Amino acid sequence: MLIKIGYDIELSVMAPMALIYLLRVHPSRQDDLQTPEAFQVWPPVEIDNYVDAFGNHCGRINVPAGAPSVRFTNEAVIADSGLADEVNHGAWQHDPCDLPVSTLQFMLPSRYCEVDSELMQFAWNQFGNTPLGWGRVQAICDFVHQHLRFDYLLARPTRTALDGYRERTGVCRDFTHLAITLCRCMNIPARYCTGYLGDIGIPPVHYPMDFSAWFEVFLGDRWYTFDARHNTPRIGRILMARGRDAGDVPITMAFGQHSLNRFEVTTYELASA
Repeated sequence: MLIKIGYDIELSVMAPMALIYLLRVHPSRQDDLQTPEAFQVWPPVEIDNYVDAFGNHCGRINVPAGAPSVRFTNEAVIADSGLADEVNHGAWQHDPCDLPVSTLQFMLPSRYCEVDSELMQFAWNQFGNTPLGWGRVQAICDFVHQHLRFDYLLARPTRTALDGYRERTGVCRDFTHLAITLCRCMNIPARYCTGYLGDIGIPPVHYPMDFSAWFEVFLGDRWYTFDARHNTPRIGRILMARGRDAGDVPITMAFGQHSLNRFEVTTYELASA
């Protein structure tokens, strides 16, 4: 399957400032690109490309004096298997003593995932008797999916997993943060993912297209995809970045006053020739 991806994002800026972004396809999907990413920044500026500690393709620009805004555009065509997220009910859960050391950072508290909070006791009370491994993660997804109400109008960038648990509302990142936190409370490594997820294989939804958040857990000998927001295997995820939580993978991070002027995301399946 071929998927068209892209965006048009514009920020108003008040003064010269540095700005970082994670807006490129993840290096693990680079070989799937059928056309190069047509990534552009306006005004034209020098870009410092770098790879962060989580293996994400990042960039930094310095917005010049006099620029009223900075705009990012991109489009590309990428190949995808067309298969839904893998399901493996037999995937087992490691004792923390046996986990690969590279996974341990995804068991710790992070900016939006307060493992060291009241969620720890709640998690053990709620999920302590569920089957280890896949069944336990699915039980966590089922709970989060039912506990939170999706509401774009109530989105806010400061909401943490504990806030979401208490407020019982949020957007996809809030579903993801709460599920990640509950997994970590149960000694399951979990990491945050952001990227494209179009309405492929499902009826179209009425929300405007956006980037999506989901998570991965380490079971058996590999990472598996889960999605507490949709709570069903989906087709056509295109990864952009991974981290401990959304704080590690900002779409844009401007080091100065700014506001959002435009945010348009494209992701859809191309018709077969």
